Amino acid sequence: MKCHRCPKVATLHITELVKGEAHELHLCEECAHTYLQNPDVGESLESGPGGLIKPPAGIGEAELEELEKLVCPTCKMTFREFRNQGRLGCSHCYIAFREELLPLLENIHGDTHHCGKFPKRAPDDSQKRYQLIKLRNDLRLAVADESYEEAARLRDQIQEMENRITQETTE
Repeated sequence: MKCHRCPKVATLHITELVKGEAHELHLCEECAHTYLQNPDVGESLESGPGGLIKPPAGIGEAELEELEKLVCPTCKMTFREFRNQGRLGCSHCYIAFREELLPLLENIHGDTHHCGKFPKRAPDDSQKRYQLIKLRNDLRLAVADESYEEAARLRDQIQEMENRITQETTE
């Protein structure tokens, strides 16, 4: 996780109670030192405009007002509520706030899709299905970018993996 005040990795995680509500603050060593010396100076969770989730850098007031009007059609959560709480209301919020979430996810995780570990107890089959989905998505992107040599290589990988899965299920 990244520091709330700078792009470095957060090493100190503080939970503040603001008006009876718990808010997390993630800071790198330098920002934590500054915060712990004088927590009232600078940006606290309460005083930051918009709450926990900061708006994208270089965004104007008019654009910020437009972002505030975004609403999830399913749970009726507004983007402002998401920024204040730091939590989405339902799975449909990911679609409703997609354009605003992608830069945020990339900033926090370094990527916009899962590329980490799988549980050890996860069946081998589910990992192979995930790899197939990823390869098919990569193939779709390669075709969209007109990178046909890469697309052909990915197509061959997909066919090979599908054949291996078919052979394993028939054995």
